[in-house]
Amino acid sequence: MSVNKKDLERRSLTFEVRTAQNDQGENIITGRPVVYGQMICVGRLFKEVIERGALDETDLRDIPFILNHDMVRLPYARSRNNNANSTMHFTCTDDGLDLDWIKLDTERNVEAKALYSAVDRRDIDSMSFCFTVRDEWWEGLDTDMPTRHITKIGKIYEVSAVTWAAYSDTTIDVARSALELESAKVTLENARKRAKLLPDGNEQRQLELLKLKTLVKHNHQ
Repeated sequence: MSVNKKDLERRSLTFEVRTAQNDQGENIITGRPVVYGQMICVGRLFKEVIERGALDETDLRDIPFILNHDMVRLPYARSRNNNANSTMHFTCTDDGLDLDWIKLDTERNVEAKALYSAVDRRDIDSMSFCFTVRDEWWEGLDTDMPTRHITKIGKIYEVSAVTWAAYSDTTIDVARSALELESAKVTLENARKRAKLLPDGNEQRQLELLKLKTLVKHNHQ
């Protein structure tokens, strides 16, 4: 399934990632990358909350676990159909998405060992997920800080441990990438266009043409 990269969004939490050992003595990470009902601020552009049940129809068939959204490098673990043979297992709860365990091959994978150590030391204490939105509604689009309610997440493409969180509870970190900020701006602009609060591309060109004609007419008077 192909997707426009502009449609991909990323959100982070500055907590809910921990190290542990399972009954077999394997080093694992647990966490919660998706939380329902938590109001956050995205790029100081709009507020956002993921509503309860947003994951009910989400495509969760294949989710790799990576670091800092780097999909070029090998994944540290992966959930395929969330089965027992996967190296990552999750549960959709009334609170969001819980990662029950992420098995890290700390014996044979030096990078996995380093990641486990970083999480254990709390040098990395944040999780993020990459997703698309299938359904949403907005309130206050005519204000400086509207609120977006995500009611249906289309697909989760990956979950990441991240060095810098995009935001903590309600504030955005200055380290947020320009790409993510641009994505947030496009999201808000598209919502306002659908609400007819901003002109679409054709209307914008017509307005610019009208302004140009008016300017030319004025200069010839």
